[in-house]
Amino acid sequence: MCLTIRHLDSTFRSQHIDTSMTAKDCDKVIKSKQIYNVDNSCKDTNTFILDNPSEIKNICVEGKFDETLQMTKSHKMFKVVKCELRKEGARKPRCQYTGNLLTNRYVAVDCENNLPVHFARDILVLDG
Repeated sequence: MCLTIRHLDSTFRSQHIDTSMTAKDCDKVIKSKQIYNVDNSCKDTNTFILDNPSEIKNICVEGKFDETLQMTKSHKMFKVVKCELRKEGARKPRCQYTGNLLTNRYVAVDCENNLPVHFARDILVLDG
């Protein structure tokens, strides 16, 4: 079981954490990290959290479980890059994405053994 959790943690890091990513990097990063659906179709959306892995791991330790989402929500805000597929139904190697830098986002993840294993969503923080 620990090997599986470690593998899931490693997959989560690869697919959702990148400290130096910009909105223009979606195509390059998704291709280099080989982030595709199991049938080799392009993912409709992939989100990268722009922070170091230890801060993101802390979501599972210090975050709050959200009953509505059935996920753990971060207590701190993150910057994320959301990559959205330009052409529905595209398959690798023709995955082209539009990237958007989003700020002031809480992050909701699924945790196992205090490690993030699935990115659920980013949540906009509204002032006032």
